[in-house]
Amino acid sequence: MRGWRRAAVTALMAAIVTTLIGSPAAAHASGRAATAETRSATTETRPCPAGVPSDTTCGYLLVPERRDVPHSRTIRVGYAVRTSTSPNRRPDPVVYSSGGPGSPSLQLIGFLSRMLPDRDVVVVEQRGGRYSQPSLNCPEVVQGLVETLKQPKTSRASKAPQTPKADETDPIIKGALTCQSRFQAEKIDLRGYRTDEIAADVVDLRVALGYENWNLMGVSYSTRSMLQAAARDPRGTRAVVLDSFLPAQVNWYDDAAPNLRATLAKLGAAARFDEVLTRFDAHPAAYTTKDPLTGERIVVRLTGDDMATILGEAMRETEFVPIVPALVDALADGRQELLQPVVDAAGDALASHDWGLYYAVQCQDEVPFNAYGGKGAPRLFTGVADAAVCAAWNLPRSSGESATTDAPTLILGGHYDPTTPPESASKAASAFRNARFAEFAGVGHGVFLSSECGRRTIAAFLDDRATTGAAPCDPGTGAPTPVRPGDVRLTAAPYRISKSPVLLAPLGIFVLTAAVQFLAGLVSLVRRRGGGAVRTLAGLAGLAFTGLTALSLTGVSDDIVFAIGLPPAIAWYGLLAVASTVLSIVAAFRLRAASADIVPVMTGLVFVTWLYGSVLP
Repeated sequence: MRGWRRAAVTALMAAIVTTLIGSPAAAHASGRAATAETRSATTETRPCPAGVPSDTTCGYLLVPERRDVPHSRTIRVGYAVRTSTSPNRRPDPVVYSSGGPGSPSLQLIGFLSRMLPDRDVVVVEQRGGRYSQPSLNCPEVVQGLVETLKQPKTSRASKAPQTPKADETDPIIKGALTCQSRFQAEKIDLRGYRTDEIAADVVDLRVALGYENWNLMGVSYSTRSMLQAAARDPRGTRAVVLDSFLPAQVNWYDDAAPNLRATLAKLGAAARFDEVLTRFDAHPAAYTTKDPLTGERIVVRLTGDDMATILGEAMRETEFVPIVPALVDALADGRQELLQPVVDAAGDALASHDWGLYYAVQCQDEVPFNAYGGKGAPRLFTGVADAAVCAAWNLPRSSGESATTDAPTLILGGHYDPTTPPESASKAASAFRNARFAEFAGVGHGVFLSSECGRRTIAAFLDDRATTGAAPCDPGTGAPTPVRPGDVRLTAAPYRISKSPVLLAPLGIFVLTAAVQFLAGLVSLVRRRGGGAVRTLAGLAGLAFTGLTALSLTGVSDDIVFAIGLPPAIAWYGLLAVASTVLSIVAAFRLRAASADIVPVMTGLVFVTWLYGSVLP
């Protein structure tokens, strides 16, 4: 699940899954599929609301808001189709939906078209999403979330497990109730925004677009809706791809904290993580960041629970995972400023979701199936907020119906995924009659987004649907090396500089001065003037520092490493800058030195102070 967010069933239902085909439940699913085939599905075209590749058309699927209510009002579900121009175009397209719930899909149509050039690509939005009508945007909840983070909270040690204090939930509940009242005034029935209705939209879209069959692809939360769509529409389902699979048997909130801890253990950071929790609970850390709604600068105060939630959200991005061991170690040592990039990114994530849709789905299909009784740390803020909103909204619990499919199915998991761990996906895959599971080393959440091998595996699977065939690449290789303590010189300076490049001025002036000093020294040597050799050596030392530093930076393959540190060698290269400054002092204080010789001295002193005092503290 994406942002601060992500139907579960009992263990008995998990056992029933293995014998579902041929049972009365299967007959019921087939009956629904047949109904979908004969139902008159309607579409209407519209201009594409976001940048898309050429040969893309956009539209709305017109469907009932609630299929279980006669004469329910009609809503519009956004979709887009990118027609392949390949001479080897295949007749069966891929239909994709993003996770969340509440994450938009349209922005990925170009990416998917490049990944699967021989197929039409269809992206279908979730009902209630930003590219559907109505759009269940809920900024009031975001405002409530921000308000809770701005307020100091009691430490985790002083509160019972999973029992939130009023200061943690009151602003969220207030925002949620305001949002719900607005939806009611707009005649929106939130009971129609749940997983089984989203799955039925997918089936109806295939019928409306006239495809005989197609391939279903979901990631994270949408693996549930796509799997339900496959169960409803077996004749229209050629193959299924479930990336970062969220099995129906999993109680996501109850498992969230243990899953985060297990992923940290894989990275060798679990022990130091406990120290971080203790430190942040004893002394909540203050960070200045941007309000995601207003853009104004605000101060948030994070306890251990808050820090763990934000870190877990960030770990969904594969590019972030390698720096976690070094970051956790630094936070345990009190280097709290290194978390600033993660805090800033969390604010952006809050604005990326349609929270009304998110909570409508979660409050019916996920939250009611969790016990919220687990003890121990951390108590993730995601679960606290979602439980509070769902209690306030009081939507009915769904049936918790599970689903499976006989269609060839590829299930992918990332080794370092804390949200939908590969262990639960692998276990659930055994319930499928025609499935293959692949775990990708070094990858977090959303395999196809970050792994070239993952994309090749999906494309090869769709070409022949062989769940027992040879993979086109080895998913166990190519993982980036985790950044361990000592692998980088920890510093927040690169992130500060990325936000304000003017902070690089001392370096720019030093380099320019060294170049001028070197050239002036050469001229003095040619003209046999005094001090030429010292000036030349001073300038050369400064330029050597610049060259070696640039070379070491180009050797860092992961740009995200710069968010928390620099190559350790730069600290040693800095001695060249010190040598340049010392030589400049010698040149400036010799007999008959030019008054201009004091400029490199002052520049060098300022730069060395900046380098070791601010950049490499």
